[in-house]
Amino acid sequence: MAETRGIQSEDLYQLKSVANPQLAPDGKSYVYVQTTIDEETDEYQAHLFFQTLEDESEAVQWTYGKGRNHSPCWSPDGTHIAFVSNRSGKNQLYLLNVNGGEARQLTFLASGASNPVWSPDGTKLAFNTSLKTDKTIFDEEEKEVKKTVPLEVTKMKYKSDDGGFWQGDYKQVALVDVKSGDLTQLTDGAYHVSLYCWSPDGKYLAVGADFTEETDLSFIHDVYLLDIAQQEFIPVTNGAGYFDSVSWSPEGNYLGMFGHQREFENATHPKVWLFEIHSKKLDCLTSNWDVPVGDFMVGDFQQGAVSPGLLWSNDSKGFYFIGSEQGNTNIYFGDVNSGGIQPVYTDGGHVYGMSIHSATQKAVIALSKPTAISDLYLLSLSGEPSSLEKLTDVNGSFLQDVVLSKPEPVEFSGADDRKVYGWMMKPLGFEEGKKYPLVLEIHGGPHAMYGNTYMNEFQLLAAKGYAVLYVNPQGSHGYGQEFVNAVRGDYGGGDYQDLMLAVDSALEQYDFIDENRLGVTGGSYGGFMTNWIVGHTNRFKAAVTQRSISNWISFYGVSDIGYYFTEWQIKADFRDIQTLWKHSPLAYVEKVETPLLILHSEKDYRCPIEQAEQLFIALKRLGQKTKLVRFPEENHELSRSGKPSLRKSRLDYIVNWFEENL
Repeated sequence: MAETRGIQSEDLYQLKSVANPQLAPDGKSYVYVQTTIDEETDEYQAHLFFQTLEDESEAVQWTYGKGRNHSPCWSPDGTHIAFVSNRSGKNQLYLLNVNGGEARQLTFLASGASNPVWSPDGTKLAFNTSLKTDKTIFDEEEKEVKKTVPLEVTKMKYKSDDGGFWQGDYKQVALVDVKSGDLTQLTDGAYHVSLYCWSPDGKYLAVGADFTEETDLSFIHDVYLLDIAQQEFIPVTNGAGYFDSVSWSPEGNYLGMFGHQREFENATHPKVWLFEIHSKKLDCLTSNWDVPVGDFMVGDFQQGAVSPGLLWSNDSKGFYFIGSEQGNTNIYFGDVNSGGIQPVYTDGGHVYGMSIHSATQKAVIALSKPTAISDLYLLSLSGEPSSLEKLTDVNGSFLQDVVLSKPEPVEFSGADDRKVYGWMMKPLGFEEGKKYPLVLEIHGGPHAMYGNTYMNEFQLLAAKGYAVLYVNPQGSHGYGQEFVNAVRGDYGGGDYQDLMLAVDSALEQYDFIDENRLGVTGGSYGGFMTNWIVGHTNRFKAAVTQRSISNWISFYGVSDIGYYFTEWQIKADFRDIQTLWKHSPLAYVEKVETPLLILHSEKDYRCPIEQAEQLFIALKRLGQKTKLVRFPEENHELSRSGKPSLRKSRLDYIVNWFEENL
């Protein structure tokens, strides 16, 4: 037997992720997506796998080759799987017969296709595609001529971190006949239309859109019924909030959805809403339940995770969904008649995917825990919450020779005597009586949540001999609406106090921490807070700031979300320079003495690289120890889904900086 060891940065190439399980209509089998990394090409590969529940046979791989195959969905009769693949160089829809044979390409669109949704009779697929206002799905692909042209900008929302510079494309809805391949374009115009689901009678599609004329200052997203025959939109929500994840009850009486009315802007808890089709009444079912619906867990490993949204029982009397609560994502059941919410699975961990079969009261869930990387499980919806049967073991052979550190929960009194929760991860090979350096990790968002999921970066640090402390300061999800909203207008205030009190509490509780060897790191908001910390205390001997904010004044105009995010979070705009500067870490750069490594992606449009450049130049001008590392062609998502070699390089830079300075 090989000698056991901890996680290493190069292990990224060996680890596998499974996601998006989809149970067959008869409940006897399921299909899922498995993502791996091809080290030779330095690219991700995603393939569909099939497995039955009636025997213990191994999963069967259904797609092969290079590229990504994802978004599987069963035909109503269970004979076919529709999915999306980029095997032709562009995302298109494909159809696979479950009895075998090659996948058949359904769409050949110049604009590509995504998000397939079956019609109730199984004859058509609805899907999304992106088009310019002067183009249709019937236009042939133009031969690309590579030339440099000016980009005309007339909208404030002209770029996005995931999509780059906007080229005038709008997301539209179309249909394809699965036998003939005939196409029908249902929507057009200068607005985006998101596709959700088909009505049981086949007459309507539930879609989402913002038809506001001036979208630069609009942050709503309404739900509509799209009459397929008339191609007309029928309003469902009232233009006062943001709604998505829509699903139709099997009997056709209700639309269920997630949403909120922006009471606290982007810090508002999403809730469950029901729209009664006949009375046209929209009600919030969880208005008195202080838990955000959906998955707000911070992770750095899972690939291809898809929110299951709201999943109805066969009798349309209730539904299942995921909620984020105190460091876990749990499964709950909502009762339509009583409005009650009942826990179904609250045994700890990160549920990041789910498919149910109401008739047999079974669910297949995608689950991660700190020492259980990524697997699928069979859950009884009517049994004990802890009655799980493991279905996959995709990293089992790898983990035979690897030891993972198991975090311990911690709690303490934070700012304003609020309870703050988190976790302490001891270094591997821990020995009583020995002192160890500590790294404080700070999540992004800030409206997100650390919790009981696998964190590759944390395990790497533990393997290198570091204790790792990670907590959920005010602004984090999972601890109530008041807590998540508390950070707005107070960046660098109560959140900073929470983090410093977390370190104080850890030093009091754990005598193995060397108080003279403390490190701190974080990304995005966590990068902002890292910058803030080193400008307000010298207790940390090394720091790594990632994809960070250093100057709210310039951030307002250069980030893809700058102008509205700054107004929502700092509660000031470009006319209030004093407030923006007061909350900017750059304002306190002369107080920085901590060696600071600055990691940033060249094409990060969320926190543009000029934020890193300003901080680096200021520190160098002041003679402080610092280094700037620029990651080419990457965006804000480098740590989670960037090019594998650069993800590994990022991890190595972090570890090396702490080894050099701690």
